[in-house]
Amino acid sequence: MRNQVKVALIGAGYWGKNLVRNFHALDVLSAVVDPNPAVQQWLNRKYPEIKVYNAISQVLGNPQIDAMAIATPAETHGTLVREGILAGKDVYVEKPLCLSEKEGEELINLAETHERILMVGHLLWYHSALLKLQNLIGEGQLGRILYVYSNRLNMGKLRREENVLWSFAPHDVSVILGLLNEFPDEIQAHCGNYLHQNIADVTVSLLSFPSGIKAHIFVSWLHPFKEQKLVIVGEQKMAVFDDTQPWEKKLILYPHKVEWKGQIPAAIKAEGEYIKIPEYEPLRAECEHFIDCITSRSVPRTDGKEGLRVLKVLNACQKAIETGYPVKLRLNKDGNNSIFIHPTAIVDEGAIIGNGTKIWHFSHVLGESEIGPNCNIGQNVVIGPRVRIGKGCKIQNNVSVYEGVTLEDYVFCGPSVVFTNVYNPRAEIPRKTEFRSTLVKKGASLGANSTILCGITIGEYAFIGAGSVVTKDVPPHALVVGNPARQIGWVCKCGNRLDKKGECKSCGIKYSKDSLENKLKNNKKSYFKT
Repeated sequence: MRNQVKVALIGAGYWGKNLVRNFHALDVLSAVVDPNPAVQQWLNRKYPEIKVYNAISQVLGNPQIDAMAIATPAETHGTLVREGILAGKDVYVEKPLCLSEKEGEELINLAETHERILMVGHLLWYHSALLKLQNLIGEGQLGRILYVYSNRLNMGKLRREENVLWSFAPHDVSVILGLLNEFPDEIQAHCGNYLHQNIADVTVSLLSFPSGIKAHIFVSWLHPFKEQKLVIVGEQKMAVFDDTQPWEKKLILYPHKVEWKGQIPAAIKAEGEYIKIPEYEPLRAECEHFIDCITSRSVPRTDGKEGLRVLKVLNACQKAIETGYPVKLRLNKDGNNSIFIHPTAIVDEGAIIGNGTKIWHFSHVLGESEIGPNCNIGQNVVIGPRVRIGKGCKIQNNVSVYEGVTLEDYVFCGPSVVFTNVYNPRAEIPRKTEFRSTLVKKGASLGANSTILCGITIGEYAFIGAGSVVTKDVPPHALVVGNPARQIGWVCKCGNRLDKKGECKSCGIKYSKDSLENKLKNNKKSYFKT
């Protein structure tokens, strides 16, 4: 039963008051947390039966409260969601889910681990006009979608804790991703800062999708009138969702089309048709959906994963604004997408790029290469073809990682490191069948301008001095320098040199002779599965 669920609202400010009204009307609101004395007075006067608390701890430790709804500033969302889940509460959080993509992924995993409901307040997915529009597109009534644009404009509440992109655009991003059922592969964005030099008051974002669809989002809180309009242009019909219109005029279809006469296109216009939709408050429907998901233990329409997709696009828009360059996005093998590829970089088809990886100016990743998550690939780097690089690697400028080279996790390649893959090259004699494999194991560091001859293994956490020429296998944790490189000592996992007793004075770890010898025996074994 819905009214058996007890919800605590965290934050009853500008938007939180609307949640108070709706959760109270559903007879599920048990408590509100807000330290503001004015807000507390308003709550006590209007809702005297609702408990009012100063601190969230009074909710987290209350076993009678089943769920939390969060309507606080965006920078607090991640922490509050985490605390709620760990306290065993189901959680509804207003947009955005949080500010960090990594934190968003952690929150989703945490909710799954603890079997908690995690729902994000993307309100428009509970609006009957949008749900009807989604059905019309799914039925093919608009034909192939060509482009989409969304305007969210107003002269209203001005914020200082976030810019207009983060305040207005999440709804539009959520809607466009959902209607197109596709993720963009490139984003451009521009802004205007008029009231404060560091806070955008106007932004225009252009999303390009792999299918060829384009979408732009124009948001501003410095506009002479309120406009909330979404336009979908299809080959057969065009749809307009105008949320400022009366209910019976919110959704209209135009059967406009283009006919070609010879080589000349002609616009064929037709009367618009208003689409009948059920009339109800979207926020009430959203709150009801959250309660229904709690009672049925079902996945919300706007769950954490949907919230994370929106967050990825917002961060890409923000990055495009800050850098002035388009942000290229590519799906990795898991279907995730938060990859930065500089416009001057080239990533060939068939290459797999891990989540969170950055590829900078004039670099080239050749086909069938695989780069793990959270790597940083510097300028003028060439990788591949068919090279495998683990997670968290840093490859500095002017490095070429040729076929036959494998880098495990957290390998550091300093500027201008040289790898080879043929022992006796001749320009006039093809020797692609004679490539020799080179393996650099986890955590190893290769100093600037060092040269690594092919067919050898660099042990885990080994340290190659700058300018060294490495001609044979390097033991784990070995410090080698010179031409040809020779071992002069041992290094800790943290990168500092060990003393004669095998102890690191920096982090206090002590390595025994046996432990280093065991690492040496396993040096040729790679964790990469073949």
